[in-house]
Amino acid sequence: MARYTGPKTKIARKFGEPIFGDDKSFEKRNYPPGQHGNNRRRSKKSEYAVQLMEKQKAKYTYGILERQFRNLFEKASRSKGVTGEVLLQLFASR
Repeated sequence: MARYTGPKTKIARKFGEPIFGDDKSFEKRNYPPGQHGNNRRRSKKSEYAVQLMEKQKAKYTYGILERQFRNLFEKASRSKGVTGEVLLQLFASR
């Protein structure tokens, strides 16, 4: 099964939250990764950007790839109840 094996602290700094648990290097550098990490020029994000970041955060948290995420989302949307809550239940039951 494929999964993300790259630097976990970089992902946590990208979202500004400790996704993979506590990390000393995340606490040291609480700004986003990259060359322009310290410069906070554009603080307002579009609605699409917010939704995409939340989706990616869920994917990294549960270790799910895009195809698996899409299949689980379709299964959750077909079932009764609130889609988001059912989706998180499906993630937790994996």
